[in-house]
Amino acid sequence: MKGSVAILCGGGPAPGINTVVGTIAKRFLSDGYKVLGLNYGYKTLFTEKPDFIELGFDLADRIFRQGGSYLRMSRHKPKDEEFSKDFFEKQNVKLLVTIGGDDTASSANRLTKYLQEHNIKIQNIHVPKTIDNDLPLPENLPTFGYQSAKNEGVKIASTVYEDGRTSGNWFVVCSMGREAGHLAFGIGASAHYPMIIVPEMFKNVEVTFDRIIKMMVSSIVKRILLGIDYGGIIVSEGVFHFMSDGEMINSGINFSYDEHGHPELGKVSKAHIFNTLLQIELNKLRIKVKSRPVEIGYEIRCIDPVAFDLRYCSALGNGVKELFDRGESGCIVVSMPDGSVKPLYLKDIADEKGKIKPRLLDIENESYRLVFNSMDSIKESDYDDAKKYLSEPEKYDLKYILGM
Repeated sequence: MKGSVAILCGGGPAPGINTVVGTIAKRFLSDGYKVLGLNYGYKTLFTEKPDFIELGFDLADRIFRQGGSYLRMSRHKPKDEEFSKDFFEKQNVKLLVTIGGDDTASSANRLTKYLQEHNIKIQNIHVPKTIDNDLPLPENLPTFGYQSAKNEGVKIASTVYEDGRTSGNWFVVCSMGREAGHLAFGIGASAHYPMIIVPEMFKNVEVTFDRIIKMMVSSIVKRILLGIDYGGIIVSEGVFHFMSDGEMINSGINFSYDEHGHPELGKVSKAHIFNTLLQIELNKLRIKVKSRPVEIGYEIRCIDPVAFDLRYCSALGNGVKELFDRGESGCIVVSMPDGSVKPLYLKDIADEKGKIKPRLLDIENESYRLVFNSMDSIKESDYDDAKKYLSEPEKYDLKYILGM
């Protein structure tokens, strides 16, 4: 036995985790290594009884197509004083593989430095995971899980859009996305939603509920002018990350608050908030349109990966073995479009505090502009007709709302 490989999953689930784990396990088992899967991330790793299992070929082969994560996950971020060498020394660990975001990766770097200072030679390689697609990978490569989550999101968005067409209603859909709008934009563009709202749109103005609701009304009125009585609006939850606490507090929505006085957004349906505010505005304008809220979030995190992510995650898992054999450490594994594997070092993409700046949706490229220009909204040519519903239709023009 050459030693052990330990695999740790941090943060929240994304389609393809088991594919990465299963591929890594198969590769290292075939080369004479023992493969250990850590449960609950870093949470029990430094305790007297770390929670881990040994991964054999049968298990690895069975789980690699499955959604979710066979290894239990945790967002626990260990402090330096928690570190212990016991598990790594006892299990003769030669490589620590982390699957997660920047916090999981930076913790692995700190841990590896600690172990090396205690005379334990170990490499660490990170596999970036997020359905938000917001990590700055080279050549605009997607993060694993994004394509699968988007595909499932399109199924949901398309189903509720068809419900709107069938029943003459509108749906307000809110998609996961943290700070970036990739997921909402990808879903909305694929499902032909007449209005897609992402935080990157607001580069020239502050993100406010008033502006977001005006964008929604703009689309609804435009479709009324076209003789269409249904539709769908998708909003990225990322807009909340750019709102001030005062904006949310003054919205009239009853939030609960954390110990720092910040609204606890994770405890409420963002789609419900937007739908409620939209209905209030439509009532003020005496526009009789029904709308319903739909949240796209946890439903898409643990689905089975689509073919793209099965292949992509297999390449990443194989890439871990390739980088390990090259002696690489403290890096992110990247599977390039040409099939090559490259290391991406955290120091090259992180700021001075070790944080990775999120990759936002590029609203300057042609792909975005084509979709933006195709959205149904009030334009200058609609002003006269729109006065039947809006006293100042020019204020519902996206160029006015977004300060373009």
